Amino acid sequence: MQVEGVVERAVSGLGYELVDFESSPRGRLLRVFIDSPQGITVDDCERVSHHLTRLFTVENVDFDRLEVSSPGLDRVLKKPADFARFAGHEVQVRLRLPMNGKRNFTGVLRGLEDGQLHLDVGGTMTQFELAQVEKARLVPKL
Repeated sequence: MQVEGVVERAVSGLGYELVDFESSPRGRLLRVFIDSPQGITVDDCERVSHHLTRLFTVENVDFDRLEVSSPGLDRVLKKPADFARFAGHEVQVRLRLPMNGKRNFTGVLRGLEDGQLHLDVGGTMTQFELAQVEKARLVPKL
C-alpha cells in the first residue's frame, strides 16, 4: 500500500491540495503539507489530522506521529501544475547536475512548457528540464 496515495485521495476529498508528503525511514513520522486557494488555518490542519488518523486506523497504517501543516511562505514546487500556478513569482531552483558550473538559480518563474522550466534570472531567460530540477521553492515576500 502506498501511504502517499491514500493521503492524497483523502486530502483532495476534503477539498485541499496535497503539496508534499514526507515520512521517516521506517514510517514512524508522517508529515503532510496541505494548501487551498483560501489559505490554511489551524482548524484546517486539525480537520485533516483527525480524518487521516481515523483513515490510518482503517487502512492499518502504522505510525507514531502525524504532522499536518501549511506549506509555508517558501512553499515547495513539485508538480507541473505548481509551476503553472506560480508563474510570475520569484523562485529558488536547485538542479541535480550543474549547468554552466551552477546548481542554484533564483529568478522569476515564467512557466513550464513541454517539460522545460522557464526562469528569468536577472533579465536572462534560462531553461531547465523539469526532470533536472532537484528542488524548487517560492522565495518568500515579506
